[in-house]
Amino acid sequence: MAAHLKLYCPPPDEEEPRNMPEPDVRIRLGDLLPLVAVAQRMNFIWLKDFLDDEVAVSGDLYDVMQSFRIGSGKPTSA
Repeated sequence: MAAHLKLYCPPPDEEEPRNMPEPDVRIRLGDLLPLVAVAQRMNFIWLKDFLDDEVAVSGDLYDVMQSFRIGSGKPTSA
């Protein structure tokens, strides 16, 4: 079963950039996704501890995810 993403859409008053601390660790999305997918598929409890954590993504990736969420559920081609 495919993983379902829940996108965080800030309210209009929160759209101004916040002073967020720099990430402690940077990891490629290609390295992170398989680990999270396995943890979800195997119902590892520790994953639930992090479900409310925010993840910073590039503006480009955010735009693609927004388009995917709003569209028909099918990724658009460039």
